[in-house]
Amino acid sequence: MPQQKDIVRIAIQMTGVFPQLIQLDQKKPLSAVIKEVCTCWTLPGPENYALQYTDGVQTYITESNRLDIKNGCILRLTKTPGRCAEDLFKGIQSTESGVRCDSLKELAGISKDVTFAQEFISRDGHLLLVKIVEDSKESNEIMTHTLTAFMALMDHGIVSWENLSAVFIKKIASFVNSAPFDASIQQVSLDILESMVLSSYSLFLLVKQEITTKRLIDHLHVTNQQIQTKAMALLMALLQTAGDLDRKEMLKLLNDKSFRQYICKDIIHSSGTVQDEMAHYLYVLQSITLNQLESRMKTPLDFYNQDQRDALHKLRDSAFDVESENLSQERRRSLCAKEFKKLGFSNNSNPGQDLVRTPPGLLALDTMCYFATQYTEAFKRFVLENSSREDKHECPFARSSIQLTLILCEILRIGEPASETGSDYHTIFFNQDKLLEELFCVCIQLLNKTWKEMRATQEDFDKVMQVVREQITRTLAGKPTSLEFFKNKVNTLNYSEILRLRQSERLHQEETLAPPVLELKERLKPELLELIRQQRLNRLCQGTMFRKISSRRRQDKLWFCRLSPNHKMLHYGDVDEDAENPPIETLQEKIPVADIKGLLIGKDCPHMKENKGKQNKEVLDLAFTITYDVEEYSLNFIAPSRTDFCLWTDGLSVLLGREMSSEAMRSELEILLSMEIKLRLLDLENIPIPDSAPVIPKPPSNYNFCYDFSQTEQ
Repeated sequence: MPQQKDIVRIAIQMTGVFPQLIQLDQKKPLSAVIKEVCTCWTLPGPENYALQYTDGVQTYITESNRLDIKNGCILRLTKTPGRCAEDLFKGIQSTESGVRCDSLKELAGISKDVTFAQEFISRDGHLLLVKIVEDSKESNEIMTHTLTAFMALMDHGIVSWENLSAVFIKKIASFVNSAPFDASIQQVSLDILESMVLSSYSLFLLVKQEITTKRLIDHLHVTNQQIQTKAMALLMALLQTAGDLDRKEMLKLLNDKSFRQYICKDIIHSSGTVQDEMAHYLYVLQSITLNQLESRMKTPLDFYNQDQRDALHKLRDSAFDVESENLSQERRRSLCAKEFKKLGFSNNSNPGQDLVRTPPGLLALDTMCYFATQYTEAFKRFVLENSSREDKHECPFARSSIQLTLILCEILRIGEPASETGSDYHTIFFNQDKLLEELFCVCIQLLNKTWKEMRATQEDFDKVMQVVREQITRTLAGKPTSLEFFKNKVNTLNYSEILRLRQSERLHQEETLAPPVLELKERLKPELLELIRQQRLNRLCQGTMFRKISSRRRQDKLWFCRLSPNHKMLHYGDVDEDAENPPIETLQEKIPVADIKGLLIGKDCPHMKENKGKQNKEVLDLAFTITYDVEEYSLNFIAPSRTDFCLWTDGLSVLLGREMSSEAMRSELEILLSMEIKLRLLDLENIPIPDSAPVIPKPPSNYNFCYDFSQTEQ
């Protein structure tokens, strides 16, 4: 008695008879099942019959694939693969063209089944198809069926492509090279040539001799989308298989401005959307072209290469118009080091050290030199503007350029092989010469703008780079069609807009969270806010060094302010330049916390109102004031950084019993909430958690395994 799981309920049909509904026992041999069906229909010779699917690719049922049969399937009782192969083998040799045409048409459909293909090839049926193509005496319709059947048979990998004759390859190539020709034949011929090229380098050479890149480009100009797609597929196959010299020659044609404009105008824009297959080939073309930069990206600067050293010094000369010919060697060396430091190199005495890291290697030097030569005024403005800032607020051009080049390489996937399924191409690539270099020129200026918007210091470098990466990826995700469009769009995506988008996305994520997770989040908030409050008060107890800014805007005197350990007094007083953390007893002035009446920030501060219209936005955003006793008394602050501003305004708000409101508090709360929720949701069942921290192991005997990260960006 068969088990229920081995039974499949199916229908079996055959032309001219009423279908049978049977319960197929998967344990029973197929020959026995077919014999029972033939007996029911009183058909002699069950060994001449087989079962076949009726839908989609009409695959034969065999012992190896029978378990794929599902309940409700409709199967057909038909001739065995061997008998069918024999009949079609004879049919395509018939003297009547109608019989040949019908046989080849049926062959084109059934050849997709591997069981049939094995039977047909075992009779050398594929050689018969090759002969039909080589003789080329048949009508276009018969030739189309012949080529389609041949391609389907070869797809199974039973016969090697390398067994094909040069005559056959030339004939297939002639179908592609003929200008006015049947589109169906050209389509299949392009398909066959693509498979040949991908199968071996020797066939690539034969096909390359017969088909020119220019001819394939001509096929992209036709209105038939299938021809366009197949021609692009063959082009990409030739590119991927070609050696370096052949590839460069082909890319020269494919990167021609008129060709790229045609791609944008007639393939991408005409339809609005691109077929998935064509999108993949456009992605492959983009990938292969950009990967020509890989060697520069993976090559470090060679200190003994005079051309590379000259390029570095030319970059310096472009930024600073200083005559150094009449200077002594020592003075010239000192001047060069000073100027390389202003350029933003970490190792100003030997700037080449900054370009040793790969990636981006020499590609970073290329992008900097391109910016300096093509956009000289913007380059000089960037360098001189940052040279005149305070050291802590200057944006280092070289360091930023090296990291930005690396970011662009990662975004554009330079150095990564083209994925077999990728389709994420950038329309802007087909509309712009030297895409990487031009994107760099736009983005390095964006970086400088973002640096100023974030009021960044050297310590904020990684944070700025993360924001710039987000600005670029968000803009490219909008599929800009030109560099000008990209430039306009990315510049509207300023720092405040990035913060707004992040907040909006966080809120959206919260809305999609399950109710229990939202409830847990609300329960955790008070505890984490208290943690932030304590951190703020502790920071005020440590104290901060502030500068006094006189009416002439000179930063001269220093003063120090700190909160007493019992949180009842604010102590402050003037200090010397070299005082790092003066004891609380040395601070002569103090204000009782109980006497503090209010906290003012920005333009509402008295010391900002005194010089109304003269204060720049940077100073306004760092200013805060506490009022005490009565409104006339106030203590004015200008924080050394935005971080200190957030810490002090939050801490003072806590002392006044108010809610903290800085952006730093919101960011920290979000991070702590995210971490805490992840920890709470960890599956820790049956995992022992120790009561005490693990013992710290002894230090190693030496530290030779350590890597020096001082010259690299994390």
